[in-house]
Amino acid sequence: MNIVINGYGRMGKLIRQTALSRGHRITAIIDPFEMLPEVTGKELTAASIKDSDVVVDFTVPQTAVKNISIIAEAGVSAVIGTTGWYNQEEEVRTLVERAGIGLIWSGNFSLGVNLLLQIIRNTGQVMNNFPEYDVMIHEFHHAGKADSPSGTAEMLSSVLIDTIDRKNRKVTESLQRRIEPDELHVSSTRGGSIPGTHTIIFDSGEDTIEITHRARNRMGFALGAVKAAEWIAGKTGYFSIDDMMHSILKQN
Repeated sequence: MNIVINGYGRMGKLIRQTALSRGHRITAIIDPFEMLPEVTGKELTAASIKDSDVVVDFTVPQTAVKNISIIAEAGVSAVIGTTGWYNQEEEVRTLVERAGIGLIWSGNFSLGVNLLLQIIRNTGQVMNNFPEYDVMIHEFHHAGKADSPSGTAEMLSSVLIDTIDRKNRKVTESLQRRIEPDELHVSSTRGGSIPGTHTIIFDSGEDTIEITHRARNRMGFALGAVKAAEWIAGKTGYFSIDDMMHSILKQN
C-alpha cells in the first residue's frame, strides 16, 4: 500500500517506521517545519498525494478540515489522528461523502486503549446490575502533558456514563466536598515520564475490582494508525475507530 504521512512529528516518525516494517511504501512525507531528508514537501496538495492509497494525518486542529478537503479533492482515503476539529464533524462528513472516499478518525489510535474501551463498555453493562459497586477513574501522565484529564479518560468516562444508569455526570476537578451518588470522579496525576496509565476502579464495601491499561511507549498508537490505514483502504464512507474495532470483533 502507498501511504502519505502528513505531519512528521513524533507520531509521524513512528508511523513511517511501523508502515515500512509492515511492507508498505511511503510515497510522500509532508511537514512545513522538518528538514530531514525523507521529507518530500512542505505543503499538502492534491498533486502531492494523488498516487497514494491513504493519507495519515497527525497535524494540528487549525489545518485539519483544510487537509481533509485536499485529501477528498485528490480522491484518496484518510486516517485522521489530528484532534480538535470535531465541532466541524458534519462538514467533514459531507466532504467525505461527496468525494466518495473513505475516512477513519480517532482521538486515540492505540489498539490497547481501544480494546480497553470495548472491555469497559461490556464491564459497565455488567456492573449496571450491581449498585453495591461505585466506579471511578484515575489516570497518570508525564510531567509535560498540558491537559487533564486525558482524552482517553474522557472517552472512558463517556462509556461508563452511557452504560451505568446511576452515573449521570463526570467530575474532573479536585473535590472539596462529598461526591454525589450520580457523579463519576475522574482524577489525574502528572509527573515523571509516564506515557499514560488509566485505571478504572469498581469498589464495594467488600472488595475492589481494578482494570488498568499502561502504555509503555507510543508504538501502540502508531501500530493502530497503520492498521487503520490498512482497514480503510478500498472502503468508502465516514468511520470512527469504533467501526473498525466492531468490524474486527465481528470477523472473529
